[in-house]
Amino acid sequence: MTIDAELLDKLTAEALKSPRLRMNLDLRNSPADGSQRMLNALEPGTALPIHRHRKSSETVVILRGSATQYFYNDAGRVTEVVSIAAGSGCVGMSVEAGRWHRIESLESGTVIMECKDGAYEPINEEDILEIRE
Repeated sequence: MTIDAELLDKLTAEALKSPRLRMNLDLRNSPADGSQRMLNALEPGTALPIHRHRKSSETVVILRGSATQYFYNDAGRVTEVVSIAAGSGCVGMSVEAGRWHRIESLESGTVIMECKDGAYEPINEEDILEIRE
């Protein structure tokens, strides 16, 4: 598979049609792969919860567009904000295992590549941070 503009355009078109305003493409060779690798097309307005991955760090590289990564403490307060944009001074980051975070797409057509250790596991309830105002 070649990761090119045509593939990113197709993934973005699927995200725009999705009620969630995002779409991912699994890059693993099989579900038995020992790592998680995916492309994730994120449109502005997609609702991504504040979450953590307790068993793995997460590497995020922006291929197209721009986004903001927010980091939180256990009380749900923002502790750090990082802007990432394709072709900019900051095109990605590594999120430490167990760190609360959320990414927000800033422009249509934004696509990131995400990598994590281990086989895919859905996020459990205890790994989603609910902020009650």
